[in-house]
Amino acid sequence: MGSVTDRLPLFPLNSVLYPGLVLPLNIFEERYRRLARDLIALPEDERRFGVVALRAGQEVGDLPVDAVDAVFPLGCTAEVASIRPHADGRFDIVATGAQRFRLLSVDSTGPYLVGEVEYLDEPKGDDAAVLALAVTQAFAEYQRRLLGAQGRSPIEMPELPDDPVVLSYLVAAAVVLDLPDKQGLLVARDGTVRLREELSLLRRENALLQHLRALPAVELLRASTEPN
Repeated sequence: MGSVTDRLPLFPLNSVLYPGLVLPLNIFEERYRRLARDLIALPEDERRFGVVALRAGQEVGDLPVDAVDAVFPLGCTAEVASIRPHADGRFDIVATGAQRFRLLSVDSTGPYLVGEVEYLDEPKGDDAAVLALAVTQAFAEYQRRLLGAQGRSPIEMPELPDDPVVLSYLVAAAVVLDLPDKQGLLVARDGTVRLREELSLLRRENALLQHLRALPAVELLRASTEPN
């Protein structure tokens, strides 16, 4: 665990952001329009905010600014690649997940939440390389079974990264899981723990897919715009 702390504006979402994942956002609620304007006022290399996932039963638009208990305490920074304002006051933001953090405290006195955060390290762990091979195989099987369950033709999948930690986050983002499982993968203390959990989850999902003839349509590896 790292010891570097910082203050970050917080953006609660109904999803989990991982390091390396692209995050498109359509900003229309006033508090986050203010956040977008504040980000634009910063130098480009300082435009970042923290994404935290909402706990069950919470909605982004209905979240009071003092509802600290409504979000999970571990999130991921989002580094802004582009901000496009619209004439009606909305903004389109494209950001990329960068670094995990743990919330130490939250300031709710402003127009949006601001957190004091502690940045977390990204250790691989002892068995990451071996587990990465097993996860790569299980993930390939998962992709084949998922496409088959949807009645879609097999497609050539992109080559997976060699770095075990990067692989662990790509798989975490791509597998269709409930939010608690997604958050659990973000919380994993190192790459080994995350890959081991993913291997268990992939084996579970593959067993389910083997016995199901069809699933509700889901789009694997397709980024959708998150409204605030």
